[in-house]
Parts: sequence; structure tokens; C-alpha cells
Amino acid sequence: MFEGLRFNHWKTSLDDSGIVTLSLDRAGSNVNAISRDVLDELGQIVERLAIEKPAGVLIHSAKPFGFAVGADIKEFVTYAQQGTVLENIENGQRVYESLARLPCPTVAAIHGACMGGGTELILACRQRIAADDDKTRIGLPEVMLGIHPGWGGTARLPRLIGATDALPVMLTGKALSAKRALALGVVDRLAPPAELLAEARALLRRPHVRPFGLRAKAWASNTWLARQLLAPMVIKQTAAKVRKEHYPAPFALIDVWKRGGASIQQRLKLEARSVAKLAETSTAQNLIRIFFLQERMKSQGSGIDHGIKRVHVVGAGVMGGDIAAWAAFKGFEVTLQDREMKFIQPALDRARQLYEKKLKTADKVEATAHRLRADVEGKGVATADLAIEAIFENAEAKKALYAIIEPQLHANALLASNTSSIPLDELRVGLKAPQRFLGLHFFNPVAQMPLVEVVRHDQLDADAEKRALAFCKAIDKLPVAVKGTPGFLVNRILMPYLLESMRLYSEGVPGPVLDKEAKKFGMPMGPIELADTVGLDVCASVGKELAPFLGLELPPGLEDKLAAGKRGKKDGQGIYLWQDGKPQKPEVDPDYVVPADLQDRMILPMVNEAVACLADQVVDDADLLDAGVIFGTGFAPFRGGPIQYLRSEGATVVKGKLERLAQRYGERFSPKQGWDLPTLTKTGFDLPTGDIAGADTDA
Repeated sequence: MFEGLRFNHWKTSLDDSGIVTLSLDRAGSNVNAISRDVLDELGQIVERLAIEKPAGVLIHSAKPFGFAVGADIKEFVTYAQQGTVLENIENGQRVYESLARLPCPTVAAIHGACMGGGTELILACRQRIAADDDKTRIGLPEVMLGIHPGWGGTARLPRLIGATDALPVMLTGKALSAKRALALGVVDRLAPPAELLAEARALLRRPHVRPFGLRAKAWASNTWLARQLLAPMVIKQTAAKVRKEHYPAPFALIDVWKRGGASIQQRLKLEARSVAKLAETSTAQNLIRIFFLQERMKSQGSGIDHGIKRVHVVGAGVMGGDIAAWAAFKGFEVTLQDREMKFIQPALDRARQLYEKKLKTADKVEATAHRLRADVEGKGVATADLAIEAIFENAEAKKALYAIIEPQLHANALLASNTSSIPLDELRVGLKAPQRFLGLHFFNPVAQMPLVEVVRHDQLDADAEKRALAFCKAIDKLPVAVKGTPGFLVNRILMPYLLESMRLYSEGVPGPVLDKEAKKFGMPMGPIELADTVGLDVCASVGKELAPFLGLELPPGLEDKLAAGKRGKKDGQGIYLWQDGKPQKPEVDPDYVVPADLQDRMILPMVNEAVACLADQVVDDADLLDAGVIFGTGFAPFRGGPIQYLRSEGATVVKGKLERLAQRYGERFSPKQGWDLPTLTKTGFDLPTGDIAGADTDA
């Protein structure tokens, strides 16, 4: 059937029953990413199949770990730079539509990850069967890159499973498990992994008839009237979560669906034009840049043997207990030490709640919980490959603990501190093996915050740092190596924002106004709500440590709150009252006039300190700084981080604003050292600098 044709990325075979099997196996890659070459070869194959009319076509992946990770994002960046996004989107649509129109049964057999363009490929098949396995994940995550599905996803998925189910899948970008995909009708059948291809061939011979109810629902939710009625509701729900001016892609997706009629060609045309337009936005460019930065951070621990099997954590408070719970969840044997069992038990209880939420089945919960053991006497230190200190922020107390722990550690074990602000050059004094001591600064809540600061000092061994980076990768965290100066990276940049916001509050600006303005800028949570959530005691502790270094002062009123036992969310009262875990924000006088420079007073101290961090070489480069601040604080992702933000605004403009704020409010706003750095003027839709070799840069 394919005599004379040779393919680099597809393997073809024809069996005795007339079924053609197409195996996707992208050359030179560990994963299948849908590149232009992959599509062009598929186009040639489908053209031949349309002529030959086989009994059926089975599409699957020859890669052991997944079906397809999506489109090749590097190519997409090139298209955006060349202005050829529309042309290449339309090319992919043509290939997939040709597949959809084949005059024979087509089945996609899915295992592992099936994302983005891979999911659009299976949607172009008549039927789909998936491996009944926890590793099977099917999704359309394009909104996370500031665009939306462009190879037929918006045109086909709502018609397949109904708009009310399809829109949330595309608007959130969250992947579906195999069972959830079956329940929604994204796949027609599940099969044991070992029997996937055999069951797929059986499905070709005896096609699955979709239930009438599902077909009726799919039709009814896509009529013209349904689209006009549903679209405003979905827009309202989406607007409650994100702002259109910040994240235009979800709203563009809803509009494409609303305007799309019965014609697949019309729907595809709307989709392609919409994606091409979104590709030009700064949001898409910044989110794609962040995607590459995330992959770069993941790749830092690749190919390195961290040599860690057993972890010992000292300090069973919120941070220490949750670090221990997470390490056990990720497969490590963990011992958790504190003065008495009554301090450890709450951490074990929280860990079990986490495991029950994540793992579902009792046997998996029990197996994971068994890896986390209480250790009041600290016997686990002797066998630990990594010991993590997570006690309160006091340098002398920490050093006294190290004097007890270090002599018990075996010769190759790492000793780490979860300190959030104390310089490591100070903490390493007195250690016998300072070369194996470093910081592993996690963020609260540990299970949700992706960043870990790997904190350096002047005597740290390079191999120890590499092992720490690999350990972070093993527990699915994003590491950023930072200099061990006060506050490291994240707290050093975050504290000026929090302290200035609390100063504004003390000056009479209502808390809800500060929170609203910060969210209007793009922060995920306002500074007053954040201070209460983190804990006013923690803010005060870190603030006292950093204020002299940063040239700042603690705002008035903070100590009074703490003296009254009002530490924030954990006490039920801080700056706000808290009920059922939610802040009860007071009403603001409708006649209140928001100061014109309010956003600048909150945000620009962060940008100023980010520049100072670059000048002090706290991180290796500006890209890693932006990534660290985004993943550590939630800094408006669509803005690309503080350095990318000042690039887009113009370094001269931002520096001028700081100079005017300094004249009006004081020296704390004066531009710091580093505003003459060449990296501050970099512009354009470029890939981040640094080594991303080995990173999975496809989606």
C-alpha cells in the first residue's frame, strides 16, 4: 500500500484483515510531539489511504510512555516570529480533516499522555480507546500557553460530548483520567494496557454505538439558541476567575464556539484565525516563555543520581510536617522528629488527609502513610541520606541542632535547612562538612507551591548542589539555585511588596482596596489577604530579618496585632476576620477614591528589588529570576515576571516612576544598583536563555 514511500516519524503495516496500523514514532525524540514534518508525513499517508480504502485504520504511539505530548512549541515560536502561525494552523487542520473524512473506520488507541495536538489527532478519528491505567491522561491545555486548541479541538470536542462538558475541559486545560474520559464520552472504551491494540482492532471490526442520550445532549447543547444562551453564562463564570484583559484566550475560545455553526469548515476557520490573533498577544508570548522556563527548571536535575532514599525531617510544624508528608508521597522513606509525639501527630493526620485526597484507594493510602514514621528520639538521622531542619527561625537554635545532627550523619548524607531568610554563610559556621550543607526552602502550602529555593553558600560543593536539584525533580518540585543572602530570592522580592502594602493600610487605605488593586495588576491574591494567610507573625519575623538589609521598616500596628494574639487566618483574626477559612472583608465606602499611584507603590518595590537581585547575582540569570518569582509568589504570570514586566514597560519609564515615588514618599523607593544592566532592555518573542536541552519542550 505504501510502496516507494519512506517515513521518518510514522511506521505503517497492513494485516491480513485489511486493517492499516499507523504507529507514531517521532525520530530523534523520547516523546511524540506533533511537528510540521510529522503532520506532512501523516498528510501523505492519509492521501494514500483515501485512495486505497482499507478495512480500517488504527493509530497509536510506538513510544512506551505516551501517545503524544502535543504540538512542537519551539516550532510555534518560530511561526510567531515569522508571522506564519495562521498558515501552519490551517495546514494541521487540513491534515486532521482529511483523516476525519476517510471512508473507513478509524480508531485511536491511547496510552500515557495525550495532550493538545495529540488530543486533536484522536478527535479526528471516528472512535477512541484508552488504556485503563493511572498514567493515561487526555487533555487540551493550550489555554495555559495563552492560546486555545487550533487543530480542530474547539470544532470537534463540543460536538462529540456536548458543550457543557467540553468547554470546561478546554477552558481549564486540566487533563482527564482514562475513567473520566470514558464517562464524558471522549473515549468509547477502556482496555487493559496489555490488550490495548487487540481491543482497538476489535473496536474497528465492531464499532461502538454511542448512547442516544449522549448524542442528543451533544446536539442540543450546540444549537444556535443553546450557544446564544450558554455563552454569556460561561463568560460570566470565566470572568469570575480571570480577567479578559489579562488572559484573553478563554474568552476567545468561548467566542469561537458561540459563533461556530453546523459547518465544520466554518468552525475551523474561526478557530484558526482566533489562535493566530492570540499568538500575537503579550500574554501568549509570556506564558510560552514561562513554559520553557518551567521545562528548564525541571531539566536541572536530569541525569543526576541524587543517591537519596531516606529523608529525616526535624521540626513537625506546618512546614516541616508537610515537607515530610510530601517526600513520603513521592516515594521516599521519611522519619519525622520533634520534641514530643503530641507535636508530630497533627502532621501525620494532615499527611493522611493529603494521601486520601490524592490517592483515593485505601491500599495506596496505607502504603504511602507507612513510609512516613514518627521519630521522637531522632534515630532516623543515622540512616538518612538527607536531613532537613525545619525548626523556628533562630540562627543559634539551628546551629545548636546541627551540632547534634551532623555527627550522626553518614559520610555522603546532605544536611539542609528550610530557613526562609537566614543567610547560609552564617548557619554553616561550625559545621564539620559545610560542603554538604545547603538550603532547601519550600513554600507554604508545600503540596501546592511548585518552587523550592536551593540555597548556596561560599563552601557548598557543586556535586551536593546537583544532588539537591535532582532530589527536587524527584519530588516534582521546580528548583531554582539562589545565593544565600538574606531573604534569598523570593522573600527578598516579596517583602517590600507586603511591607509597603501594610504601610498603605496603616495610612488608611482599606484592605479590600489594596487586595483589589493587586488583583487588578494580576496577582493571584491581594497583599493583605496574603499577609493574613501566611501569618502576621511570619511576616513580622521575616520582616525583622530582612528590613535592615533592605533599608525598610516594619509598618506601624503590626506588633499590636500580634500582641493581641491576632496572627491571621490560623487564629481566625488578623487584619481581617476569618470564617470557614475565608476572609470577611469589610465594605468599602463607595465614594472612596483610589490613589492614582497605589499600584505603583505596591508593585514597583518588587521590581526594584528584582533588579538589585540581578546586580547581586542572587540567581544565575534574569530568566530564572522571573521563573522563581512567578512560581514562588504567583506574580502575574501573563506579565512574565518582574524583569519581563519592566522590559515591556520600559526600564527608563519604570526607573522614572521609582524616582518620583522616592521624592514623594521616601528613600525606600530610590532605584537600587543594577538599572544599567543590559538584560533589562531585552525585547521580543524569544526563547529563554540557558540550557533547556533534555527538557520536554512540547505541549
